[in-house]
Order: sequence, then structure tokens, then C-alpha cells
Amino acid sequence: MTALVILSAGPGVTLQDRGRPGWLAHGLSQGGAADRLALAEGAALLGQGGGHAALEMAGFGGAFAAEADMVIALTGAPMRAAAEGERLAWNATHLLRAGERLEIGGAEAGVYGYLHVAGGFAGPEVMGSRSAHLTAGIGAAVAAGDRLPVAPASGARAGLTIDVAHRFSGGTVRIVASAQTALFGDAERARFAATEFTRDTRANRQGVRLSHDGAPFRAERQLSILSEIIVPGDVQMTGEGTPYVLLPECQTMGGYPRIGTVVPDDLPVIAQAGPGTRLRFRFVALDGAVADWRRARAGEAARLAAAVRPLIRDPATMADLLSYQLVGGVTAGDDLEREEG
Repeated sequence: MTALVILSAGPGVTLQDRGRPGWLAHGLSQGGAADRLALAEGAALLGQGGGHAALEMAGFGGAFAAEADMVIALTGAPMRAAAEGERLAWNATHLLRAGERLEIGGAEAGVYGYLHVAGGFAGPEVMGSRSAHLTAGIGAAVAAGDRLPVAPASGARAGLTIDVAHRFSGGTVRIVASAQTALFGDAERARFAATEFTRDTRANRQGVRLSHDGAPFRAERQLSILSEIIVPGDVQMTGEGTPYVLLPECQTMGGYPRIGTVVPDDLPVIAQAGPGTRLRFRFVALDGAVADWRRARAGEAARLAAAVRPLIRDPATMADLLSYQLVGGVTAGDDLEREEG
């Protein structure tokens, strides 16, 4: 079986798929990709199911080599990528030939970029998933010298791209009421919704801390709250009254008051917010959020497949631009005068 060889890798490069649902009662959060929409976009580009694992690159990629020809896709936070020195378009598929060196640098926007391979990575599954869950001690970050097996593939094509929803510069995300929302008074909830937050430098796959100007946020009887189940998307208020949004590798129990829960489809906006990015929250009704989620899931694969189109190469990224005949039929300009004479 062929493989992708890791020549070098940033500190936050791991294999991630949809994670491990169903283990919460046993103390294990679902984990999986921080930006699940990026997984779905990669699957659409490669024409394969959405259950395949991809390399998730937190902030920085690395250098990779293909043991055999393979089609790859790049999604999520755009990063500077090149194969044998030729710049590669993001949100697109490319043919990586045997022995070629693929280099992926730092994120140009957002945080988490994804490298997919046609056929998917074929490493061992643990509890139904190939995802590394470093908080739980499952798997490990990839490192130089690793060889990641790739399953056989057919039908994937290079030279395709997809138009994606921009989610790398913050904005307003939807939030629904949670277990302790009622412990925050009406004025406190209104202040929360009116506040512009900034993504703190303290963040990882467990969660993102947000900073803000103004007084801390307080819940009534917050010191008497018992620890209970928490899930990704929950917005906890720390002891200092600062919001902390939980992400895929969050713990499964917590005692901080939760003012609400970010709806799943908006959670990538939080995950992809780089340090200093501005964020706001908008409370929505639970019934409406659930209905929106069901509609999005029902048509997601078809919608993304329909958004895939041929990639038009950008002349600025074409190292071999001068080898193309860009203009034909050029003359000295006096042809007609000579003919008339």
C-alpha cells in the first residue's frame, strides 16, 4: 500500500475525521476535526464519502512526499502550498506525483488547514475513528519520518476547485440557550449579545478563550453549580467572568456556568478565528436552530458536490507561464497598409 511520507511537520498536525460519537457517558468527548465543514469540502472535491480522515494542520503544515502518484485536496484555513516549488491553489485538487515534495506553510487566514488524499488515510482505527485525541491520550501528532498509508482510490480528478463559505475572519455566530442560561439575568444576557469579543491567544483543540472590554459576566448562584455534562460549543464563563468556547477535545464534565451553546454549523467560525479576531453572539430559538441544522445536513453533500467546478489557473501562480502561447496572430501593424499599397 502506498503512503504519504512526513518529511517535517508543525507541532499541531494530526489525523482527524468526524471523531468518536457515543462515548460521552464513558468520559470521552467526540473529538474529530475542528472544522468539520472542511472535511466535507475535501470529500466533495475528491468525490468520496465524508468519513475519511485528513491531516489537520493547526497554524502550520510541513513538508510531505508521495510514494506514488496521488490526488490531494487542500481545504480549511488557506495556507501557502507548493509542489516542487510551484504554488498550489487552495480549496482545490492537485496531482502529487511520486517523489514530489509538497510544502505547506503558515495559515494566511484562519487556523486549521486540511490535507486530504484520494482514498483516504488507511491507518488503524481506535474506537471507530482514526482521529488523534491528544487530550485523551489516543494517537499522536504526526512527526518527521512517519509514513501514513493511503487507501487505493479511483475517480478523483486534479484541477477541481470549490467555492466555500468564508469563515476565517470572525463575525456573528448563533447561540442557543443552555442549562444555566436562565442564571444570567436579562440585562446580563443582553450585554453579552451586545458585546464584541476578541479571540485570545490562549486556545487549542479543547477551547478558545475570548477577551472583552467591560465588566466580567456573572451568573446567579454560580458558586453552587454542580459539575455536569458539557459538549463542544458550550460557552462557559470562567471564574473571572470571561467566555470560553469549548471545541472538539473539551472535557466531558464542567462546573462553570454556561450562558449558551454555539450551534454546530457556526462552531467552525469560532475554531477558525485567529488571535485578535472579533466575534459576536446572537441568541436564536432552539427549534429554529435544529430545523436549520437538519436542512443543512439533508442537502450538504449534494450542495457541495454541485459547487465543485474546474480550476482556472491563476497566472500569478504559474511558474511555466512563458511556455504558453498566450496571444496569436500578432503582426507589425502595417499589414493592411502594405496590402492597400
